[in-house]
Amino acid sequence: MIDLDKKLGQTLVSDELFDLTLYKRMLDFAGAGEKEILNKLIPIETRHLAAWQSFFKIPTAELGLGRKIKLSILLLIARISGSAGIHLILQAIEIHGIKKYLAAWERYKNDPLGAEIKNVLQDEFEHEDQIVSSAKRTKIYPERVRDIFLGFNDGLVEILGAVSGFFAAFSNNASVLIAALTVAVAGSISMAASAFAAQSSQREVENTEIGKKRFLGETVLEVLGASPLRSATVVGIFYFVGSLVPILPVIFGATNPLYSIIVAGIIIIAVSYIVAFLSGMDAGKRIATNIIIIAIAVTVTYALASFAKSFFDIAI
Repeated sequence: MIDLDKKLGQTLVSDELFDLTLYKRMLDFAGAGEKEILNKLIPIETRHLAAWQSFFKIPTAELGLGRKIKLSILLLIARISGSAGIHLILQAIEIHGIKKYLAAWERYKNDPLGAEIKNVLQDEFEHEDQIVSSAKRTKIYPERVRDIFLGFNDGLVEILGAVSGFFAAFSNNASVLIAALTVAVAGSISMAASAFAAQSSQREVENTEIGKKRFLGETVLEVLGASPLRSATVVGIFYFVGSLVPILPVIFGATNPLYSIIVAGIIIIAVSYIVAFLSGMDAGKRIATNIIIIAIAVTVTYALASFAKSFFDIAI
């Protein structure tokens, strides 16, 4: 008899209860198409919850404070964003579930617990993936979500570093503001151009591969990707939006980088959590990575600007 991981058992039960509660609560405001999907997912989650409660001998379960807060936030987002938001949340929940169960299966595949995990994974792959991903009533473009957060994240981090350096180099608020806005505009144009070039190159490679398969008589499954121009526009716009986060304190009169760092730090934590949730990443790791990047960017740019100002004896 193996020594069952009770902590894992409680986590699995709580996670399934969370998913089940979320799906049931979404039924209150979901559209007809989303209700159809949710009504198919709910029996699966109910079965998973019952299976884990039975396996780990956990007769009752309730959501902890953290999961209750997360539930409220997701329900609020789903209400505000409607059909698209519901589908993004369902896809994110699916990704997290599959990653979690794959990791657990790798650890327990030779134990009795492994057989139970395998059954759940079969449901995840054969039922939930099919139900969520094949929904034809909603068009969700992962590339567009990626472009939004790519542009926003880069704009925030890069311009925060620039603002920190400008505060070290310049002695007045107006100079910092003008320099930061100039760099933000140039950066958004540069990012948009880079996104356009990358998407165009990818499209050329895909078209060549499709042409090759057609020539060889192979079956070709064409997937319509994001338009290079649209991708470039989204990246450029959200780069500029992200860059405004560290610039806003300067607009309101900040005379040092502290307020820009605080505001940017708060926003980057929120954005990192959203990106981690949508992509199935570990939120803590994603947040820590971005905080470290911000710390390095601020430290290096401020130090370089201070050194240059002192070394060249510049007063601006």
